[in-house]
Amino acid sequence: MPHQWISKDRVAETTISGKARRDPNQQMFEPKTLTTPSQSFWSMIDVMYHTIVRKIRQGHRNAVVGIALDVLRSIVMVLAFFVIFLVLGLRSSPIRGDFLLFIMTGIFVYMTHIRAVTAVAGAEGPTAAMMKHAPMNTLIAIVSAAFSALYTQILALGTILLVYHIVFTPITIDQPIGAMGMLLVAWFSGIAVGTVFLAVIPWIPDLGQLLRTFYVRVNMIASGKMFVVNTLPASMVALFDWNPLFHIIDQIRGFVFLHYNPFVTSIMYPIYFSLAVLMIGMLGEFFTRRSVSLSWTAGR
Repeated sequence: MPHQWISKDRVAETTISGKARRDPNQQMFEPKTLTTPSQSFWSMIDVMYHTIVRKIRQGHRNAVVGIALDVLRSIVMVLAFFVIFLVLGLRSSPIRGDFLLFIMTGIFVYMTHIRAVTAVAGAEGPTAAMMKHAPMNTLIAIVSAAFSALYTQILALGTILLVYHIVFTPITIDQPIGAMGMLLVAWFSGIAVGTVFLAVIPWIPDLGQLLRTFYVRVNMIASGKMFVVNTLPASMVALFDWNPLFHIIDQIRGFVFLHYNPFVTSIMYPIYFSLAVLMIGMLGEFFTRRSVSLSWTAGR
């Protein structure tokens, strides 16, 4: 096969300051380098948006059906507790107000917190296939998982309250902005706890999964979702006072019901608790991301 000789002029054209010039056909397959902070920010927002959409619709091939199934799970959970208490003869709220609102301020806030915990704890880790794509990172995975859980919960909340208000009886929420704020605090505290589990599970997968399940089961009682905190004795309050969800549920009832004023719990405690736990979780996740390897789970 004859050699292809390249003239000196052509060699000079292909070199600039001692460095080889890139092939124009190769440049079209390379990602563009972002030069400004605003471009980097909006690029991350764009990736986050598409990841949230992917998380929401991954439960079913049809996006609408997938969202409807997630919303239906929340509705069925609330209706199940509602029917159980009606069968038991507990048809009136322990607080002066609508009984469904009492159920919602307990069960639904608990579900919002737990869904945030499970969604963040199950987010893609540093060895996931999605992390092979350059714009993707674990922070985007955590935020996307958290917002996808919040989206389905808000949609279920609006559906339940709207249908109940139109079909059955009108409802009144005393301070809706404050109530919504406490719901977001419950979601945020779930993110903080889920981040800790996300950092722990790669190191001890079986024990980490067991601890997450134990946390979910304990909060079914320790959250105090079916108690009126002001009526509890001090000995019982001391058992649950460590739990931020216990404070959140009691405080949200103070915003929802006109005739209930929580004086045992605090608004700021769950916020401070969540910030501290989130800091610990992010530090643990950063250390795990630098240390984790595919070989850890090779035999699983």
